[in-house]
Amino acid sequence: MLTLTQALYDQIVEHARKDHPDEACGVVAGPAGTDRPERFVPMLNAARSPTFYEFDSKDLLKLYRELDDRDEEPVIVYHSHTATEAYPSRTDVTYANEPGAHYVLVSTADTDGLGEFQFRSYRIVDGVITEEEVQVVAAY
Repeated sequence: MLTLTQALYDQIVEHARKDHPDEACGVVAGPAGTDRPERFVPMLNAARSPTFYEFDSKDLLKLYRELDDRDEEPVIVYHSHTATEAYPSRTDVTYANEPGAHYVLVSTADTDGLGEFQFRSYRIVDGVITEEEVQVVAAY
């Protein structure tokens, strides 16, 4: 299960809405070994595409150096889908190289008639996608 604060949830959704119609992407870092997302790190979608996201390689290198310096790890890796449901694509599965991370997808398209966006979380390990419950809390 992914547990995150309302503030982080809101920041991820806001980033997805702000970058629409392009896909948004980013990371929420947390103390290594805790599985607790704490620090919101929005990234630039270097592809600037409504159907694809790609972290800029220089930004990603900078992020990983920062994570190492702060003894953090990527707890959440997130991106948005602008025209499809919040479910990992084949490309998303290929790019999922953090086996301990929660992969959050926010769809800014009303694909299910339930509202203006979907917020879903997955574990993706060795190509296997497992959806998990999301618990939003006021604070840890």
